[in-house]
Amino acid sequence: MKWLERLRGGGAKPEPLTPELRKEIRRSFDEASRDEEHFPSTIDPRILHVQVLLKYFGDLTDKHVLDVGCGKGRFARVLLERNPGAIVYGLDISEEMLVCAPASVRTVSASMTELPFAASTFDFAYATESLEHAVEIDRAVAEMCRVVKPGGRLAIIDKNVEHWGRFDTPKWERWFGRAELETMLGKHCRSVRSEYLSYWEDVAPDGLFLIWYAQK
Repeated sequence: MKWLERLRGGGAKPEPLTPELRKEIRRSFDEASRDEEHFPSTIDPRILHVQVLLKYFGDLTDKHVLDVGCGKGRFARVLLERNPGAIVYGLDISEEMLVCAPASVRTVSASMTELPFAASTFDFAYATESLEHAVEIDRAVAEMCRVVKPGGRLAIIDKNVEHWGRFDTPKWERWFGRAELETMLGKHCRSVRSEYLSYWEDVAPDGLFLIWYAQK
């Protein structure tokens, strides 16, 4: 039954996203906003986690893009630098994280499970190492898909549950199996695929990170 334990994130039964847990998560990221070493405001645009998004989305001129769980907006910063004509929104549960985001990013403080946008608002949406903190994963995935237009694209970069235990994690965090997220996205999207992802182009993936691509 080890595969089942990995699928559940190390065997722990996920907690419901109660108001108390939501406050705890928000508090945790408010504190993390002051830790620039481990939660930096910028990211090297050469890393593959950035490059795959730029390639997958293509020209973003006049396109509406949502960074779900954007933190300090480091990915949104690069997308805007490469696509100054884009309209990029950054959503995060922590208002203190959002203070660090570039002024050109339209920031919104809210939960990933209750996106405050109308259906079919965005051309593109992505989540980079943020879905793991959503707790109610199905709901967060459904919300991402809901706010993307038909024909729009989504991308999720996160950790592989087969590597669970490599790092200390907060009690609410979950990692994902490749097929698990493909199935969730497949409920709302017409095409879904995934692949292993490294940080650098000349370094083979070690299996820790996955990227899921979906088109609505």
